Order: sequence, then C-alpha cells, then structure tokens
Amino acid sequence: MRVVTADQAINLIREGDTVLIGGSGGGHAIPESLILALEHRFLEEGKPGKITLLHPVGIGDGQGQGVDHLAYRGLLKRIVTGAFVNSPAIAELAKEDAIEAYTLPQGALSQLMREMAAGRPGLVTHVGLHTFIDPRYGGGRQSLSAKEDLLEVITLAGQEWLFYKPFKVDIAFLRGTTADEQGNVTMEHEAVFGEMLSMAQATRNAGGVVIVQVARLSQGDTLPPKQVKIPGMLVDLVVLDPDQRQTYQVDFSPAYAGELRVPLTDISPLAFDARKVIARRAALELFPGAVCNLGAGVSTGIANVAAEEAILDQIVLSNEQGLIGGAPASGMDAGAGINYTAMIDQPYQFDFYDGGGLDLAFLSFAQVDARGNVNVSRFNGRIIGTGGFPHISQNAKKVIFSGTLTAGGGDISWSEGLTVIQKDGRYPKFVSQLEQITYNGRFGCEREQEILFVTERAVFQLSSAGLELIEFAPGLELEKDIFAQMEFRPQVSPILREMDARIFRADPIGMASDLAKKPHTNIPSRLRE
Repeated sequence: MRVVTADQAINLIREGDTVLIGGSGGGHAIPESLILALEHRFLEEGKPGKITLLHPVGIGDGQGQGVDHLAYRGLLKRIVTGAFVNSPAIAELAKEDAIEAYTLPQGALSQLMREMAAGRPGLVTHVGLHTFIDPRYGGGRQSLSAKEDLLEVITLAGQEWLFYKPFKVDIAFLRGTTADEQGNVTMEHEAVFGEMLSMAQATRNAGGVVIVQVARLSQGDTLPPKQVKIPGMLVDLVVLDPDQRQTYQVDFSPAYAGELRVPLTDISPLAFDARKVIARRAALELFPGAVCNLGAGVSTGIANVAAEEAILDQIVLSNEQGLIGGAPASGMDAGAGINYTAMIDQPYQFDFYDGGGLDLAFLSFAQVDARGNVNVSRFNGRIIGTGGFPHISQNAKKVIFSGTLTAGGGDISWSEGLTVIQKDGRYPKFVSQLEQITYNGRFGCEREQEILFVTERAVFQLSSAGLELIEFAPGLELEKDIFAQMEFRPQVSPILREMDARIFRADPIGMASDLAKKPHTNIPSRLRE
C-alpha cells in the first residue's frame, strides 16, 4: 500500500476504463476527493475519456456534487447505476443521448459485487421481472445509445429469472475513516457501510486497482481487527482527505456513526400538511414488531410520525443501505439513520428483503395506472431510476405506496377534521399510461402481496381486478374531488368508508394504544403453538 495524493491516484486511470465508485446518496461514504480529481484532470488534459462509471447507489446532492462532477461529453461513455435522482447533470446527458445510460436495481448491483468478487458468472435473481428492468421491456436502458444487454431472462428449475452480467473493474474509488500503514481500513465515522469489502474484492480479483479515501492515518497494527472493513491486502493506494464530510449536509454526527442515541424529542414532528396526513394513514398499517422499509419521499415521514406517537421502539424500521432499527433519516441525508441497533453491509440487507423478510414496505409513487402498475423511474421529462424500489416493492409481504393524488401546485388544508381543497395540482398521478413500469401490479397480485395506495384524500387497494377505492377523506365529494382528478375510474368498494378522522387533526392521534391492541403477526408459527 502507498499513500498518494488524489491527483497521483487519478493518473492511473486510462482511456476506456471501468471505474467503480462506492458510497451512497447524499455524501454517505462517497470518495468526493477522488471524483473531483478525475474532473480536474479531464478539464486540464482532456483525458481520460470514454469511461464507464459504475455505482450501485445514486451519488450526489442534486446540485453539482458527486458524479455530476463528471458530467462532461467525452469523459463518460457509459454509466450504470441505481438512480440519477442525485445527479441531474448526468441525467441530462442521458436524455440528450450523449452517454449510454442504464439504471438497474440498486440491490442487484450491490449483490453483483459479491458475485464478481467470487468469480461467479453473474447474479441470478427474480428482482426486476416484468418491469422496465426486464430485457423484454427495456433492460434498464435510459438512453437510445444504450444497446448492450446487461442482463437476460433465463429459465432455471422451471422458473423465469433475471441474469445480471458482471463487469470487469479497472479502478475502484472507495472510502473509509481510518487507514493504517498496512492499508487496513475502518469505517467508524461513516453513516453507511455499503458494499466496500465486496467492491474491493471484486476489483482486486479482476486485476484492478483499489484506491481508498480516508480522513486519517494510523500506525500499523493499531486498528481494532474487528473494525477493519477493508483488509490491507485488498488496498493498493490510500488518499488522505482530513476534511471529508460524513454527508454533504453534515460534517460529523455521532448519531449517524452509531456512537450515541439521541432523545426522541430531537426527531422533529412533521408540519401538519398533506405529507403528515399521508404518513399517518400509512402508519396505521403498522403492528407490533413489524419489520419495515421506508422508501424515499413522503414515506420517510413515517419515522417522524412513529417518534411523535412514541411507537418507534415497538417496530423495526430499516433502510436498504443496511441500517436496522431506530429512525432512518430523510431528505438529503436519507440513507443514514439515528438510534439504529445494527448496521450491516448493503448486499446482506437486500438478501433479507429479496427473501421476503419485510412485513411492510412504505414506498412513494410518481404515477399509478388502473392495473396498479407504478412508475417512479422516468416521468414528466425526468430520469430518476430505480434505487432499491424493485427489491422492496416486489418482495415485501404488504406494500403501502404513498403520495398525493395530484402533483404540481395543489393547495389543501384541513378544518375541524374536514379536507378543504382550495386548488388541485396541475397533473394527475393516477394516469391511463405509464412511461415505464417500475412495479408490476399483476405480478404483485400473483405473488399474493397486499397492496395499498395511500393519498391525502383517498385510499385504494389492488386486486387482480384492478384498483379499488376503499376509503375517502371526510368532507369530500367523490366525483369532483377524487374521480375527476384521475385519468381512469377505479372500482369502488361495496364497503367504502371514510378515512380515520384522527389523521386530519394536528394533535397526536394515539397510535401507541392502537398498536397495543394488535397482535404480533410475524412470529414463527411454532412459537405460537
């Protein structure tokens, strides 16, 4: 192992290389100094060019940080990632067809790192079937020049699977907290572990170069062996950046690092608005001991609701980055969390999700059609990608999709528990045609999932017959306030009822007493005998 500058490390990159970048979302364990050094070299020298960029999780703050530093014509040939929501400049290159762009499931890419490390032929999984990830419906392509098939449909044991092909990695950009003189790397201050070990193994076994950015150096043989996440035998170069931030928003939070638990009063209650109403109604699906995932967007508000209602310790919230328990962070820091009980590597979290370990998945939606298909990946001229959405939505026992009924400038308030719509949004979200299918409603029904769609004014359930209205907000007219704001007419339940009136008032609604009356339904059957 050698300690070098970021510029020295970047000089090893050659034309046409595949560069693998670790880290997650809004700055979590992202080797920002290495990314910046690659940008600077390209601007000064016009090389290296035709780079393939590979990163399982979207990387950036949406305002120029992260991989948006590399959004130059000629620098990138191809990008394969879970999401572009963090890197709008890269998304623009994809829209302009200036690069070959693919968005594949975050977990599949994460798990693929292990397959590559082991020299196995690729990843076989059901995740992504019957969505735009499926080669029969697009193969995850987000630009016209993306011609290569990065996955294929295979039949194994009489069942269809998706086979994700491996990549040969030339250079890996990884990050930790401390490196010793032998190159052993710990991650004690990082907000997530990601899949740093698998990435290092995959790169080394492919004959590539592993470069790790850290905040500090230590004497050899002084790091606690059980804290070493990347053994020195896998590390070629170490780059020191004492100013690296824990996330793009936070220099360092001991709570994000798991060094302390903060009072629940530090978790701010949501403002009383549509987001809170939706999060409350979704949270009514919770039961004691429920193992849950909170997706991005409005669904992250469930952690705030659970803290305000003093039920956070009665459920298990998790995120796909590997945190279990506590309260997942929202906004730009989504992916981090506080008061968690465990942090595991991301591939293992997705293993648990893919195997059906989630009791409840709380996910946001952008568009929904009459068959219960959901689009979150590409809509209204925006390329977003999938993130972990296909894994979570496809495999949870019960899925609660959340969002407002309309989008674009709506104005809704509540008075004495009644919904008052001053102005509807300009765009319907329940539409007749989706640009991409990120969740297949029919496939979910075939897998016997329970599927709900929660909005601020209506709740729908999905069956094999299609979308059905089961609840509506007090004070609304069905025709004017719900059906007229949809591009299709859903079925109506014969036992249509009003939504719980408590969720439309500002005060806490007493979820703790609700939960106390519900059984633990996820206990193994033999323990209930």
